[in-house]
Amino acid sequence: MNKWIRHISLLMTIGSLTACVGVKDENLITTSYEAADTLLINTENNQSSHRVNLKKDKPIVVASFVNVDNMLESSRLGRIVSEQFSSRLSQQGYYIVELKLRKNIFIKNETGELLLSREIKDISKNHGAQAVVIGTYAAGDKYTYVSTRIVNPDNNMIIASHDYRLPMGRDTRRLLE
Repeated sequence: MNKWIRHISLLMTIGSLTACVGVKDENLITTSYEAADTLLINTENNQSSHRVNLKKDKPIVVASFVNVDNMLESSRLGRIVSEQFSSRLSQQGYYIVELKLRKNIFIKNETGELLLSREIKDISKNHGAQAVVIGTYAAGDKYTYVSTRIVNPDNNMIIASHDYRLPMGRDTRRLLE
């Protein structure tokens, strides 16, 4: 009888490990680029209601995406996704300010460029930014949920937003550590 219990227990363990391994990551670069493109499309669609037209020759600041449960905390995932958004917006012809080369912004070790609401106006004014791209993420069991926004730094109005999710594969889990 103990022999059967051990076999059943072993099969259940193997089954649960197989289920965890079965979740595959999406290509994070492709997903980030598609999300950035969708955010730009949503900006264009909202132009009539918000009367905002992003100009390609005026600066845009992209902040590190932060943990929705602690806005002072980011992760490798939050930092790399914001880097990929910056890359994609730049590829689309937008003028993106590289914050890591600036000395007058709040950079917390191992966190990245965090733009707290009280700092957004000062930073955007110093850089002449027409908009700020911000994002949050929340890790779930099967997915990490990401919410992005383009915000007018003068009045904190959301110009456009886009939400998406990433499968919780090994790479995603590792980037969230």
